[in-house]
Amino acid sequence: MRPLLATANQAATTGGIIIDTRARFGFTAAPGTTDDPRLRPITQGLPPAYAARLFDARAADAPEQQLQDIVAEGLQEIYFKDHGRRAHGLLVDLTDIDYLDVEY
Repeated sequence: MRPLLATANQAATTGGIIIDTRARFGFTAAPGTTDDPRLRPITQGLPPAYAARLFDARAADAPEQQLQDIVAEGLQEIYFKDHGRRAHGLLVDLTDIDYLDVEY
């Protein structure tokens, strides 16, 4: 088994993380789009930059809301906006978390 620190360092520099969650996602988007929060299960890989931000915030004893905001931003950019290829201007809120697992 690899030491946790080495694995976290690898996730933050090259490997990224996998977020597995079921939570309520709400949206701020273009007029005419549905923005009502809905409970969704999502499993999505996030790149190393988000892993690094998440680990740094956790190491600095950041409040839970800040950690949730980092995850929400990562899912917004990678899952909902597809790396900037769609849903320009979309902002995602992550609330009512049923579960949230981070794998690396």
